[in-house]
Amino acid sequence: MKKIGVVLSGCGVRDGSEIHEAVLTLLAIDRSGAKAVCFAPDIDCDEVNHLTMQETGAKRKVLVESARIARGEVSDIRNAKASELDAVVFPGGFGAAKNLCSFGQKGADGVVQPDVLRLVKEMAAAKKPICAICIAPSVVALALGKELSPRLTIGNDPGTAGAISATGSKHVDCAADDIVVDRDHLIVSTPAYMLAGSISEAARGIEKAVQATLELVK
Repeated sequence: MKKIGVVLSGCGVRDGSEIHEAVLTLLAIDRSGAKAVCFAPDIDCDEVNHLTMQETGAKRKVLVESARIARGEVSDIRNAKASELDAVVFPGGFGAAKNLCSFGQKGADGVVQPDVLRLVKEMAAAKKPICAICIAPSVVALALGKELSPRLTIGNDPGTAGAISATGSKHVDCAADDIVVDRDHLIVSTPAYMLAGSISEAARGIEKAVQATLELVK
């Protein structure tokens, strides 16, 4: 059975993983006959009240919050090894851009959380597929842009696309229910809620992305 790492960034679109995207990812992996293995960094994040969409001033633990989505089955990403995974998927949500890296705060000048960076680089070096959803291609762009110049999509927002391109990556405009596949570097991306107007529209892109990722597994 293929083992697919799923890297979560908390629980909630404004301060963690986008819950719909994360669940749709887990469902697509399970339906494919593969096994999802969840990881998250054991770091603090700024809490957002998802009723008002305002920061509260409080902190939350990304690993603890991610356990809500993973039903408790999530490990510290520092224990993730490319040698034990067939592919890795990054669901979106602002947590991907704020907790897994600092693209949300600094754009192309951002950096990737060290344990996340190590895993992405290990997967790329091992020529194992990487899938990034919604804003999560920002993580891949910051990690691999200068070295590999991968083809990625976040949809068609000019500002965000420009920041992705400024990392050295090549941005490709894409519809919400479609995908971009960089076959040279085994990287798949889809816009999901960067563009999607409904959960079903996001689901179509995510299902395609997960399927394409699994097809790239050697």
